[in-house]
Amino acid sequence: MILRTAQFCVARKLTTLNLVTVVENQPVGARCRPGETEGLRERKKAATRRALGLAAMRLAIERGLDNVHPEDIAAEAGVSTRTFNNYFASKHEAICALAMERGTLTGAALRSRPAGEPLMDAITTAVLGPYAHGERPPGRDWVQGVRLVLRSAALEGEYLRTQHATQKALAEAIADRIGADPAADMFPAVMAGAVTAAVHVAHERWLASDPPVALVPLIRLALSQVRYPCGATPTANSLAVGPQAADPDQALRHAET
Repeated sequence: MILRTAQFCVARKLTTLNLVTVVENQPVGARCRPGETEGLRERKKAATRRALGLAAMRLAIERGLDNVHPEDIAAEAGVSTRTFNNYFASKHEAICALAMERGTLTGAALRSRPAGEPLMDAITTAVLGPYAHGERPPGRDWVQGVRLVLRSAALEGEYLRTQHATQKALAEAIADRIGADPAADMFPAVMAGAVTAAVHVAHERWLASDPPVALVPLIRLALSQVRYPCGATPTANSLAVGPQAADPDQALRHAET
């Protein structure tokens, strides 16, 4: 989850800004087939939001959270302050935007996993999807900057809001996958809470590591430990309870392979 925006490397910022430029310069009416205009508009909005989120995080790491203002973020992303205000109510919300997006992407990815795939395998793949740049350790200075930003008391409220939204999106996707009613069945919310907590713990370990380590292996390990006590969870697209789990040591060894 959140501790979370850390792996969005500076190099990706340029890619995102280029995407914004390309979309803005497309003659929408001339090149889009009927029915595509709305989709193009949504992609443009998503690209602009992502560019602002990347800019907010990068500037906060470079300058310190207190020394970054909405107009700075807007200028870094190549848009007006008015545009920034159309997307975010504060710089804190902008900094957390990438984590919020990651939650949405995880829910969508889980819904798209093969129907016969075991639930925890599908969740693990969906959760790891947005962390494309987390397979290698980052630089020490980058981690130090991220640590100062994300552990700031000023971000706590926005972080909790983002975490709640991410957990809710995941719970809804789990409920859809197993055919549960989230209003009546607690399992999707409980499972989503466990997964969210596991990712949070992985991020905390990642931030505390010295020397820096890669994030993805930590998330994968944390999720394997959610798998360990879940030998009797509902199977994909079913509310049926599976057979009793094997002995814990064997289950854990299996989860880590």
